[in-house]
Amino acid sequence: MTTENISAVLKRKGELCLENRPVPEPQPHEVLIAIHTVGICGSDVHYWKNGAIGDFIVRDPMVLGHESSGTIVKVGNQVKHLKPGDRVCIEPGVPCRKCEFCKGGRYNLCPDVKFSATPPVDGSLCRFFCHDADFCFKLPSNVSLEEGALMEPLSVAVHACRRALVTAGKTVLICGAGPIGLVNLLTCKAMGATKICITDIFQSRLEVAKKLGASYQVCVKDIDTKSAVEQIESHLGGPPDITIECSGAEPSIRLAMLATKSGGTVMLVGLGASEVKIPILEASLREVDIKGIFRYANCYPIALGLVSSGAVDVKPLITHRFTLEEALKAFETSYTGEGGAIKVLIQCSK
Repeated sequence: MTTENISAVLKRKGELCLENRPVPEPQPHEVLIAIHTVGICGSDVHYWKNGAIGDFIVRDPMVLGHESSGTIVKVGNQVKHLKPGDRVCIEPGVPCRKCEFCKGGRYNLCPDVKFSATPPVDGSLCRFFCHDADFCFKLPSNVSLEEGALMEPLSVAVHACRRALVTAGKTVLICGAGPIGLVNLLTCKAMGATKICITDIFQSRLEVAKKLGASYQVCVKDIDTKSAVEQIESHLGGPPDITIECSGAEPSIRLAMLATKSGGTVMLVGLGASEVKIPILEASLREVDIKGIFRYANCYPIALGLVSSGAVDVKPLITHRFTLEEALKAFETSYTGEGGAIKVLIQCSK
């Protein structure tokens, strides 16, 4: 095995470079993975551009990337369910497994979770990466390594749709047609939602959503909230049962709360400002349930099942591919949206 482990390292705000780091040795409970594909997430771009997300501040050089797949090349002596040659996708968060949240099954809320590419934990945008074997999932034979890298954002959607109680016959509004909005669209369809309306400020994104099966599309650029609500209700035949907000923008959160049916649910997925002004009295008096999600828990097997069965096709989300040596160009493309970029992938294997 080569000793070269080229890694995309964020040195500091705005400075992304390639380094040759030592190939790590797996601990007894870990596996060593030859990384094949890494998807660029909005959080990766945010760290690159701003050097921080909230309280998570890049103080030391950090390898980026957490939407990953690859092939196992070595296993620790305690690992029994995986072997060299297995193709896997990687769930990037490893919790303590001892706290009340872990024991209760909501391990994503573990205060001691170690999440890849979240300071100070290195990510997986490199040739070789060690990870806890319990959070590596073997890919079915009909699921590609590229699709495997998309199990991370798809798991976000699975978690959101489960918490929002998306079921057959429900009408859904999705605010934001970026990558997370689009995987929520695909997941809502797979879970039986009959009418789905999606909003965005970019018509080009709405065209993609239409191709992926959105029943209706509303461009909310330069229109007021009242007009947007009227358009949404006209399309859906009334207010949506569930709204999944995927942009994090204050006007979009406001729209979500005002548009949702009385007694319905608003699921906050997008991350924006730490504080926003919202019509809380309106939502409260109409008993609109406002929920949030933090990543996912117990969702990777479901996401893999959706793709393997054909219920969800994530391949149309992939718009650009770059090599690891082209990492900076890949990040620039993801940031600018050049060429209609939705999901930008980096191929790490030679």
